[in-house]
Amino acid sequence: MSAYAPTPQRPLGSGFGRESTVGDVLKGTDLSGKLAVFTGGYSGIGLPHTRELSRAGATVVVPARRPDLARERLAGLERVEIEPLDLADLASVRRFAAGFLASGRPIDILINNAAVMANPETRVGPGWESQFATNHLGHFALTNLLWPALAEGGARVVSVSSRGHKLSAIRWDDLHFERSYDKWQAYGQAKTANVLFALHLDRLGHEHGVRAFSVYPGGIRTPLQRHIDEAEMVAMGWIDRQGNDLIPWKDTDQGAATSAWASTSPQLAGRGGVYCENCDIATVADPGTEEGQMSGVNAYAIDPEQAERLWALSARLTGVDAFGPAR
Repeated sequence: MSAYAPTPQRPLGSGFGRESTVGDVLKGTDLSGKLAVFTGGYSGIGLPHTRELSRAGATVVVPARRPDLARERLAGLERVEIEPLDLADLASVRRFAAGFLASGRPIDILINNAAVMANPETRVGPGWESQFATNHLGHFALTNLLWPALAEGGARVVSVSSRGHKLSAIRWDDLHFERSYDKWQAYGQAKTANVLFALHLDRLGHEHGVRAFSVYPGGIRTPLQRHIDEAEMVAMGWIDRQGNDLIPWKDTDQGAATSAWASTSPQLAGRGGVYCENCDIATVADPGTEEGQMSGVNAYAIDPEQAERLWALSARLTGVDAFGPAR
């Protein structure tokens, strides 16, 4: 295996774009014999993505906080398996990972997609802020616990982030918002963590054939926004007072396209660690410009030193690190 060389954070010219759908991206792709683990694969952008993975021949394991609802929504799809998993509960994460590893199967694709957004202040586990715990720490633990299967499969790991990462860097001095809680900064920090996680996982996993990417699906109206009421959407300029959309939302098929591209595209062979949007590698944003506020990745989210620091902290908090000393 060659020495690790960071992939440049600049577009490839993939031929896909904002309007591309998951079906467009996976057209002609044969995933027979491949296995994907897909958190949140039964809601929002997860639904069309799971559907198209199944159509392409993959086996899709969907860990679900609400397994009965997942079974209802995914009924009729071939090779879809549903297992209980609550990312906010590390014991649940350990149970799922242990059960999967006992099956002896390699993983070709891991999509860390499930999330909560802008919810009221909630504490989980030993007092962790719930968005950081669910969106980042749960997926951090899951990925590390599944490492033997990921390494065996030479997997691609996709960490679903958001433009919301622009709302906050990692708050090293108050990670769990113990001084005061701001739901949007908490969401932003968790989404920045998703980007940094993929960056460092790619560095660590490269020599084992495992590559990692972070993605921004785009603005999509999904159940993820359940904690945002109409008045707040009006105040943020998403809709007018009559409920009409004021911004060009993607539909869920378009929203699923970038994670589908990152997890399967041959254009990304030999690449990794980059933040993607609109089915291509994104640019590094200039936050002082209007364009930089709307697209691209902020520099603090792709800082290797920040990524390494976050990895070490996450390993300490969760007690899980596939690349560290035995725990």
